[in-house]
Amino acid sequence: MKKTLPILLLLSMMAIGCTDSNNGKSNLAELEKLQMKNDSLKNMINQNEATMNKKIYTFLTFQKEDAEEAMNFYVGLFDHSKIVNLKRWGKEGPGKEGTVMQATFHLNGKLFMCSDSPPVHNWDFTPAVSNFVECEDEDELNRLFAKLSEDGAVTMPLDNYGFSQKFGWVVDRFGISWQLNLP
Repeated sequence: MKKTLPILLLLSMMAIGCTDSNNGKSNLAELEKLQMKNDSLKNMINQNEATMNKKIYTFLTFQKEDAEEAMNFYVGLFDHSKIVNLKRWGKEGPGKEGTVMQATFHLNGKLFMCSDSPPVHNWDFTPAVSNFVECEDEDELNRLFAKLSEDGAVTMPLDNYGFSQKFGWVVDRFGISWQLNLP
């Protein structure tokens, strides 16, 4: 749909340009109307994409008051990453003052949410749910594997397991599971 709008605008401009030059003012007005419609359609597409992207998030519940440390570690590790929003527990909250009530952050464009959970649950992170990372090259794969496995656990060492060039699976020091793949 994104490609269709500029093509329609171009065709409309060409049609207007091919008409009699005595209609210059009329053509300009028509062109302005088409530009307004094009801008309006682009706006609608952007709003729909923003709405669609807000339906499912990966949410990480930390129980050792280390959500902020983990978030900063991940943001520093992956390109095109940043903290979007950070709300802390205050004096009145059930969580320890200053810990993360709720935070959102991007890791290479993917949105994550996290918090420091005030109650300690009888469950924690599991390797059965993991983040799968397609690496650009072997250097990136080796760098991520080294950093994520530091003070963590290697569940599958880097190797060729037959389904890709090189693959490794680690559980980082915060308990988050990562599958690292070089296709």
